[in-house]
Amino acid sequence: MTALDRRTVVAALAGAASAPAGAQAPADVVRELAPTGRLRAAINLGNPVLAGLGPDGEPAGITVDLARELARRLSVTIEFVRFDGAGKVTDSAGKNVWDVAFLAVDPRRAEEISFTAPYVVIEGTYLVREDSPLRAIDDFDRTGIRIAVGRGSAYDLFLTRTLKQASLVRAETSEASMQLFSTRGLEAAAGVKQPLVAFARATPGYRVIPGRFMVIEQAMGTPQGRPGASAYLRHFVEEMKASGFVAEAVARHNQPDAAVAPPASR
Repeated sequence: MTALDRRTVVAALAGAASAPAGAQAPADVVRELAPTGRLRAAINLGNPVLAGLGPDGEPAGITVDLARELARRLSVTIEFVRFDGAGKVTDSAGKNVWDVAFLAVDPRRAEEISFTAPYVVIEGTYLVREDSPLRAIDDFDRTGIRIAVGRGSAYDLFLTRTLKQASLVRAETSEASMQLFSTRGLEAAAGVKQPLVAFARATPGYRVIPGRFMVIEQAMGTPQGRPGASAYLRHFVEEMKASGFVAEAVARHNQPDAAVAPPASR
């Protein structure tokens, strides 16, 4: 980071810290977060815990509420850039198609995206057939175990680093990985707990493994190289948690298994 970048970050943090709750963002932050004059928010429709389409066909959900509130504070219009998988959001980080995104924190993604602390945490686990001999999280890392995942998802990245013997079979999206698991006779599908539970309830013959193989920390992010925007977003997320905004969004969109993340450590 250059001296100029450090001064930009310090100034943005000082301005954010001194601003009253709900105050309009400083002009320099607006220029960084919305350089086109509108806030382009990447919405991952592949994670139904955080976003989906409402009855009117427009994006709705926890991330959508956060994006709208951010746009309000910037005094700019909102533009939702839709994706069907988190990996596709990450792949487009350097293409200047979005200004803010909602993704799980991951070291590989952080090479191109500047993340806040998480605003909610969710769990990653496995789905298996009812008659599967696999019963516990520790049963899966074995030779011959094939696990379907959505390409570039948080759990794909995590399992790629941590599994030693089991193999991953990738589909283009998390939703498609469920079909891949079913049609190809794979041993398991990995994913966010809530969609897996919903699938098992709606589809006889499947069950979800108790526990979790990872905690998925969902955060806001902006492309690297926007230090003022990054500093402002970090403050914004902490305020949204502390004020109850995130908890209210979780309740409003009926996602009780999405826990509000604790305050960021200082």
